[in-house]
Amino acid sequence: MDKMVVHTRSFTLHLGEKGLFLQSGRILPAVTLAYETYGSLNEEKSNAILICHALTGNAHAAFYHHESDNKPGWWDDVIGPGKCIDTERYFVICTNIIGGCDGTTGPRSINPLTGRQYNTQFPVVTIADMVHAQRLFLSQCFGIRRLYAVVGGSLGGMQALQWGISYPNRMERIVVIGATGRISAQALAFNKVGRQAIMRDPNWKNGNYPDGAGPIDGLAIARMMGHISYLSYDSMNRKFGRDFKKTDGFYDFFGEFQVESYLNYNGYNFSKRFDANAYLYITKAMDLFDVGLERSYHEALGILNARVLIVGITSDILFPIAESEKLCHSLVKQGKDVTYYAMESDVGHDGFLVEYPKLTPIMQDFLNS
Repeated sequence: MDKMVVHTRSFTLHLGEKGLFLQSGRILPAVTLAYETYGSLNEEKSNAILICHALTGNAHAAFYHHESDNKPGWWDDVIGPGKCIDTERYFVICTNIIGGCDGTTGPRSINPLTGRQYNTQFPVVTIADMVHAQRLFLSQCFGIRRLYAVVGGSLGGMQALQWGISYPNRMERIVVIGATGRISAQALAFNKVGRQAIMRDPNWKNGNYPDGAGPIDGLAIARMMGHISYLSYDSMNRKFGRDFKKTDGFYDFFGEFQVESYLNYNGYNFSKRFDANAYLYITKAMDLFDVGLERSYHEALGILNARVLIVGITSDILFPIAESEKLCHSLVKQGKDVTYYAMESDVGHDGFLVEYPKLTPIMQDFLNS
């Protein structure tokens, strides 16, 4: 069977002289978004589903970029013909968020006002800003004013929730997986340590590092820290236990347990494909996300008009399932149309990326009912 190939495209928003006004009061003079689409938009423009990616994801959600690729998009098991999000039925769109590093305007982009990279002169962006840019993109690029659904896990789930609050009449359904209305002190702490690892790397140079020579060690350590929070106690014990790499020394600092070797590999592999400044900005956006920032938590969720599916992951230590339950309880109290699913999983937060047999039936039923 031939591989399904997709190409990442880009679209520059029509902002005029005003630029994109951000929640902080700052302005981005120009914004380009990278995106991919799967399936076809119907004549009524009523079958569009927006997929929102997580912290280190991008617009490449499904299919392959080339026939020779071995690895498809990050949610390929969910999106495609006859799959949970059926591209024979829906027009599926995934954009790279602003502040990112995969083709959308972010800290390594060129500031049109100076002709130089923004670096840390890039304004802090919020999840509301990301959603605002997505709304303008959908309207300007495709003429889509109302989505069939907005779907996301982790940071993507926060975006889906923000869509429902910022634009309550612009979607029919929302799917929020492994996410929360505001992150906990523990999650804030994980992000703080990651940012400090980057900023204390001497090669960070206050964010002004040259291309290809940034704070590789700091970013790798930040990824290691983050990755620990994506797993669970049981999954780490099952996968690594206390196994030791026998080829290395035991009684010195160069010998490694298997889990240490895995974190090193994962961290440094990540630093080859992701930008350190983007990691700073995106984790900061996650920290600032709070549906109750401008009004009470309860009042903010009361704005939602869409049908909502909330999926909590039982072994999630980053966004514990109690936070998903809190979202659900608040919506139920206000008479909202909400479905809740506690996904039994021992793999941790990453369950939304790997536990497809458990996740897809409930999501498919919700989308197609």
